[in-house]
Amino acid sequence: MTASAPAAHLAQFNVATLRHPLDDPRIAPFVELIDPVNASADRAPGFVWRLTEDGEADATGLRPAGEDVIVTLSVWETREALWEFAYRSGHLEAMRRRRDWFERHVEAHLVLWWVPAGHLPTIGEALERLADLRAHGPSPHAFTFVSSYTAAEAAVHPRPGEVPADAETADAETAGPVEPAVAP
Repeated sequence: MTASAPAAHLAQFNVATLRHPLDDPRIAPFVELIDPVNASADRAPGFVWRLTEDGEADATGLRPAGEDVIVTLSVWETREALWEFAYRSGHLEAMRRRRDWFERHVEAHLVLWWVPAGHLPTIGEALERLADLRAHGPSPHAFTFVSSYTAAEAAVHPRPGEVPADAETADAETAGPVEPAVAP
């Protein structure tokens, strides 16, 4: 028997405030990692989609959160697939060196949420989820790796006007917050 595709996927959005402009030599090592890390994401098990600027290979030219802030918006089949890419691939090298290139955020800079399979979140939606997380803390509507919720929980607790992910086929094996095996 073949397993059916999940009815919900995990969206992730993060912001990073640049210490220097992208064309500054001090940021060059980061810029050199963009294409290989994006290619790795594109090939990663469980990867669904990532935001790119029209006609470009990435989203670094989009600045919806400020002129010195770059964004990443992507969709993954599962929380585990995103975790594996973020913390067990070449992406980890960029994470380890992030303080060289980006300011330290005092507010949440990463937000996760469940979307119906096939839905591609917009920048507006992502900014709203991040604002919700910053204002109200983790919930089934907007959460982090440390304070994670299942798609089933998000379907049971949607915000008004939100299209819930299908709870019947969502991964409901781990109800409640899920703590990562290794802290980010």
